[in-house]
Amino acid sequence: MQPIKKEHLDKRKDAYLKNDKNTIIRHALNKNSIFAITANADGVKDMDFNFELNIKTMAVTNQKASGRCWIFAATNVVREMIGQTLNLANFEVSQSYLALFDRYEKANYLLEAVIELIEKDYDDRTLTFLLQNGVGDGGQWDMFISLINKYGFVPKNVYPETATSSATRETGQLINFNIRQFASTAKTLYKQNGLQAVRDEKEKLMDKFYNLLISAYGLIPETFDFEYVDKDGVYHIEKGFTPQSFKEKYVGNRLDDFVSLINAPTKDKPFNQTYTVQYLGNVVGGKEVTHLNVEIERMKQLILAQLKDNRIVWFGSDVAFYGDREEGVWDDQAYDLETPFGLALKMEKGEALDYRASQMNHAMCITGVNVKDGIPNKWKIENSWGNERGKSGYYIMSATWFDRYVYQAVIDKKYLDEKELAALKEKPIMLKPWDPMGSLAD
Repeated sequence: MQPIKKEHLDKRKDAYLKNDKNTIIRHALNKNSIFAITANADGVKDMDFNFELNIKTMAVTNQKASGRCWIFAATNVVREMIGQTLNLANFEVSQSYLALFDRYEKANYLLEAVIELIEKDYDDRTLTFLLQNGVGDGGQWDMFISLINKYGFVPKNVYPETATSSATRETGQLINFNIRQFASTAKTLYKQNGLQAVRDEKEKLMDKFYNLLISAYGLIPETFDFEYVDKDGVYHIEKGFTPQSFKEKYVGNRLDDFVSLINAPTKDKPFNQTYTVQYLGNVVGGKEVTHLNVEIERMKQLILAQLKDNRIVWFGSDVAFYGDREEGVWDDQAYDLETPFGLALKMEKGEALDYRASQMNHAMCITGVNVKDGIPNKWKIENSWGNERGKSGYYIMSATWFDRYVYQAVIDKKYLDEKELAALKEKPIMLKPWDPMGSLAD
């Protein structure tokens, strides 16, 4: 390895001082952020909130200090279904209800994985990866399906947010520390007393997790009445629902027809093939997380088809790059980092995935699109960061940003062709636990 030498620093300092551009940049950065001084008005084109296809949707939601974006985006899909059926101006499904069971199920899932790997060394890569990531807020569309198929769902007024459900760091810290402690002590317990003793200890820990989560999120409603006022101002009440019967009446099995498409242009993932990720899930025995890899143009075609039927689209992307979160714009042409620094945040998509420069980290819904000369040039997004950013909480992304940073979209399989439907019937290829296609669940 080659160290940095003083003569190298001296040469670089001399070169730096000889360039007046560096002085201007240094002065500008004294009072401004890098992205503030590199905003590129020349690169932003047609990024206003006028859309040829613009689905009328409800007011945005707010996940607050949590990573529950995938649940918020998925419940936005569900509420639009219910809203269209009942002629509602606004409605929310309880995200907290599903997040409670998600966290409890994930704790069980991780503990079961620890038990499965109990004979591995403490520094085994799989075990280390699982424990390092722990039980988090993130998740995947198929994990949402597992939750609602097992537990149903309820309106938000039946199971509202609490301070802890909206700020999940503390419960996460308690759960994850104790799971890691269990992973340590379980090895000794297993050697001394066998597997049943380990399972008994696991159940004791699950009892404690249940008490913690119910205290933090609230008692689970066994039955409830559904009250609402429709767009015409007419009051309605339906009595005696359970969470499962509410789901069956208003959604049934319709969401089971939705499939996850990914765009992962890497050598290890041929297109038109399905993939799953080892140890990716929440409900033991639930729906297997399955992705069908398609080319980006095909993904756009299928999203457009669903939007044209007045149906919004759940999608996953990497929002760490080229975003103005106050104005609500994601556009990779909006900032010029190369002129001042000779540095950019751009790689080929497959290369960025392989070298962990980019991965999906946020789920939202696409609710509109503008098509110019037959090609989408901007997309409207329903986010879950409240209504104070963007345009009342709605965002916009450019066509080039979409191509580079959108990795996943959930589409009704009725829009797929015969070849794609046939691929869904094949056994998915198992990817390693740390594959970036599992990253939304980190």
